[in-house]
Amino acid sequence: MGGFSLIALLLGNLLLLLKPCSTLPLCTDLTGAFKPNTTLTFCTSYTGKTCCDSVEDSALQQQFQAMNITDPGCAAVVTSILCAKCDPFSAELFRVKTSARSVPVLCNSTVSANSTQSTQASANFCSQVWGQCSNISIVNTPFAASLQGQAGTTSTSNSTKITQYWKSQSNFCSAFGGASLDDSVCFDGTPVTFNSSATLSYPSGMCLEQIGNGSYINMVAHPDGSSRAFFSNQQGQIWLATLPAQGSGKMMQVDVSSPFLDLSDLVSFDTEMGLEGIAAHPNFAQNGRFFASFNCDKSKWPGCAGRCSCNSAVNCDPSKLSANNGALPCQYQSVISEFTANGTSPNISAATSAQPIEVRRILTMGLPFTTHHGGQILFGPADGYLYFMMGDGGGVGDPYNFAQNKKTLLGKILRLDVDNIPIFHVTFSCHISDSLSHIQLPQKFVSLDTYESVDMVTKDGNYGWRVYEGPYLYTPPKSPGGNTSANSVREIFPVMGYNHSSVNKQSGSASITGGYFYRSMTDACMYGSYIYADLFGAAMFSGIENPEDSGNFNQTLIPFTCASDSPIPCTFVNGSTVPSLGYVLSFGEDNNNDIYLLASSGVYRIVSPNRCNYACSKEVVTPLSPPPSPSPTTSTPSPTSRSSLPKNSMLLCSSLLLILLGFI
Repeated sequence: MGGFSLIALLLGNLLLLLKPCSTLPLCTDLTGAFKPNTTLTFCTSYTGKTCCDSVEDSALQQQFQAMNITDPGCAAVVTSILCAKCDPFSAELFRVKTSARSVPVLCNSTVSANSTQSTQASANFCSQVWGQCSNISIVNTPFAASLQGQAGTTSTSNSTKITQYWKSQSNFCSAFGGASLDDSVCFDGTPVTFNSSATLSYPSGMCLEQIGNGSYINMVAHPDGSSRAFFSNQQGQIWLATLPAQGSGKMMQVDVSSPFLDLSDLVSFDTEMGLEGIAAHPNFAQNGRFFASFNCDKSKWPGCAGRCSCNSAVNCDPSKLSANNGALPCQYQSVISEFTANGTSPNISAATSAQPIEVRRILTMGLPFTTHHGGQILFGPADGYLYFMMGDGGGVGDPYNFAQNKKTLLGKILRLDVDNIPIFHVTFSCHISDSLSHIQLPQKFVSLDTYESVDMVTKDGNYGWRVYEGPYLYTPPKSPGGNTSANSVREIFPVMGYNHSSVNKQSGSASITGGYFYRSMTDACMYGSYIYADLFGAAMFSGIENPEDSGNFNQTLIPFTCASDSPIPCTFVNGSTVPSLGYVLSFGEDNNNDIYLLASSGVYRIVSPNRCNYACSKEVVTPLSPPPSPSPTTSTPSPTSRSSLPKNSMLLCSSLLLILLGFI
């Protein structure tokens, strides 16, 4: 069963999407923490995920030894400070987002009592450092004052004392100390930990309503903040739909006979090919710029032509690749193109169609095989770049080891500056596996034969494929492209996941379909949970970070059903309370932060839990007022005219595995 991957980014400034101004585990180079292959011998306090490997651990030990500290108490304090570089939260401790420091922010008496850190709220570690080391000679001390009066410049003197630079403890802690607040951490001499006393509260159930019959693979909220959203199918058509208000009892409105953009003449559609991703420019309301990611066949369209991703620069010879599923190597391409909405500013946001002719080609890449293409695109909310998630290129087990090869774009997350073409960034290299279909901030998903995983994605993060499949070592059946040693991989292990066999003992599972952090108050008990599903539609998951801001997630299966008053009556599995969703292909989010499930059986939305008789202590239920009685002069609509969609709005489902499912 096979290789379906999903990713949601958490790169650089995109980290802020999880929770504005929140602390997240990141190393000083803004990469993610990892589990080292060997136990650290100097910074022994860091035993799990860390930001140091054995080489960096040894370098810190040598730095400490060169300081020639003779006092045991001061030596212990300085050791802990140096080793803070290994802390999974070292980026925040050393404040590298603003300016780098050689000493972490030391907890002092001004620490907030509301801190989520376990002990820092009452810590005064900065005073402890002063007491232990202020009169001790330290060669190349990290506590020297810079010329600008800032903390952290290393002295070049052979022997220095803190009192040579700082007149008092107050001055010293003013420079080096800091508070642990809700949006920051400080160092108290031990690895950063968080309060875990809070009892986890999972939602009692997920209540759904069906608002559409169409089968879509992408949903993108309209950038103008309205109730409209773009929907696309795999064949290459994109529609602009109007979403009903929560509790209105209405269905989504979409005219399937009039697509916003029809690219079916350009798109090569098959089980693992088609229109993969859509994205509206953040300033779409002013410029009308619209982007699409899709597969094309160069034997049928002259415009489908790009360099084969199997080439000499990546140690791959395309002449040695055999035909795959009847296609020649790089006959198919992955393309990102730009289009323009019909209309003129300032009314362009009201445009209901776009010109089907490419304005500009952003990227074309030849594919060595016919599977594992990925292809979702989305704009970063903070930096305005277009992010592109590219699969490993196909073949069983990534035979050419593209995901671990930094010279190729396959198996990577790319960053594109579409406002300043031809500037192109591949700074976020993620070593991802298999096909990447629905990408949602801020998680990444990997699967092949055994394990489904959810990973926190960071700049240059390596998630192990194909050396690892989630937490397990993986051996490919064939490896003409060579292998990567497990000892050379700094794998960032999953934050959540499950074995295929653990979800459904009879049919197993297929792959994770990634969702969103729930940020709507429609279901107050679900707020803050990361919602995702298994492709087969029989399992829904809620992932909760505990403690908050720690990067530690707990997952649980949550029951789900469909409201009896759903605008479109749901069908159920064998008369049970579980709705028959078919395949859960993707998730979507509207401008009110409500979450949608895009399934092969239709479009579903998460609604108030009381509509399915799920208990939620946080929910405030307002009884609906009865509708006014019709006056003698008011005509009563017939039952057949009740807020119905046009006859042509009934979409046929796509083929069996609609999105680039990556089955081998």
